[in-house]
Amino acid sequence: MPIAVDIDVMLAKRKMTVGELAERVGITPANLAVLKNGRAKAVRFSTLAALCEVLDCQPGDLLRWEAADGSDSVPLRDAQVAD
Repeated sequence: MPIAVDIDVMLAKRKMTVGELAERVGITPANLAVLKNGRAKAVRFSTLAALCEVLDCQPGDLLRWEAADGSDSVPLRDAQVAD
């Protein structure tokens, strides 16, 4: 999938478990696992906002774009928007 989710990185930085994050965000641990493991087809902005609030981070800290050709991935906060 071209968008990768790096929740594990922020969980480690915040010394937080998946269960604790799920509870504080208000989603089930199973749904958080789907998102964390890259199996989610979509994420609601409200869920993304809650994740950022609880983890004290920006969306670009959690999401990263991966090129289809396998070249280096780019954090979304650093990606350029095409005109």
